[in-house]
Amino acid sequence: QDAFEAFHVDKEMVSKYLKPLQIGELAPDQPSIEPTKNKMLVEDFRELRATVEKMGLLKPNQLFFFLHLAHILLLDISAWLILFYFGTSLMPFIVSLLVLTISQVQASWLQHDLGHLSVFKKIKWNHLLHKFVMCHLIGASAKWWTLLHSQHHAKPNCFQKDPDIDIHPFLFTLGKKFSVELGIKKTKYMPYNHQHKYFFITLPPFLFPTYFHCHTFYVAFTKRYWADLAWMLTFYIRFFFTYGLLLEMKSLLAYYFIFRMLESSWFVWVSQMNHIPMDIDYDRNLDWMSTQLKVTCNVEQSLFNDWFTGHLNFQIEHHLFPTMPRHNYWKVAPLVKSLCAKHGIEYQCKPLLTALADIV
Repeated sequence: QDAFEAFHVDKEMVSKYLKPLQIGELAPDQPSIEPTKNKMLVEDFRELRATVEKMGLLKPNQLFFFLHLAHILLLDISAWLILFYFGTSLMPFIVSLLVLTISQVQASWLQHDLGHLSVFKKIKWNHLLHKFVMCHLIGASAKWWTLLHSQHHAKPNCFQKDPDIDIHPFLFTLGKKFSVELGIKKTKYMPYNHQHKYFFITLPPFLFPTYFHCHTFYVAFTKRYWADLAWMLTFYIRFFFTYGLLLEMKSLLAYYFIFRMLESSWFVWVSQMNHIPMDIDYDRNLDWMSTQLKVTCNVEQSLFNDWFTGHLNFQIEHHLFPTMPRHNYWKVAPLVKSLCAKHGIEYQCKPLLTALADIV
């Protein structure tokens, strides 16, 4: 299936796990594609994927990712050096916070690439560096992220299948259909008529320092991700030892919580601008391309937008080809646009500020 093709780099290695699942062959008179799926679109997309592979667009440029990692490490070290050389007064404190926030967010974009196996040809090198970046540089579990993010990609914006929209209906009501359902049931957990206001002071600043902090440790412990927990411990030892030499305990905790809030705000606005304004519904079992195009939109390309969003401004291409290295998204975008035009599917691309405003 298209989902299987999209997720797996080494298909020969993983295909052996499919053999025990085979229950038989379809009868000759049975259709090979379900009636909810567009047969012509499925065939055209598979042809596009074959073209993408022939063009070498699934092959990574490792120099690109090396330079990206180098600038993350440089910023990480600079954040500490600013406090070391200039002291811990207000201005160095603020500048150091901003520098570390940039480093952390850029690290989160890089771990995203590694989690999708799009940095190295060999899977094991992606996994190893993923642990270094996600666990040691960021302080979260790599396997926890992979578990949740794979579900998101398989069924994006599908209620009860995509963990990214689990905030419905407890904190926010998402999507026109679900809002109407709650109204009919007269179910109300929050003052939803004000959710466009309380969004600013809830989800963006507090997702990382509260929920993600607890959830990543909870999943790592319950699922016994011992290697991840050991790697995560190295982050906290390094952070509290190095910054603890320069800051008093109150200032150290404030520094940690503030940079997590800034990091969280940046991440939430960027990651949700491509999804939250789009269609949110139950699983309709559509074909792969239709499923992804209904729930993703792009943001206009520029050097700043590419860097600021970790190339998630090309969300459509990323969801269609999750293992594609991000530096190749712009190359495949015209081909995707052409296929959308052929089948009358809307291909949304917005200015950055418009995409952010659409969340509200």
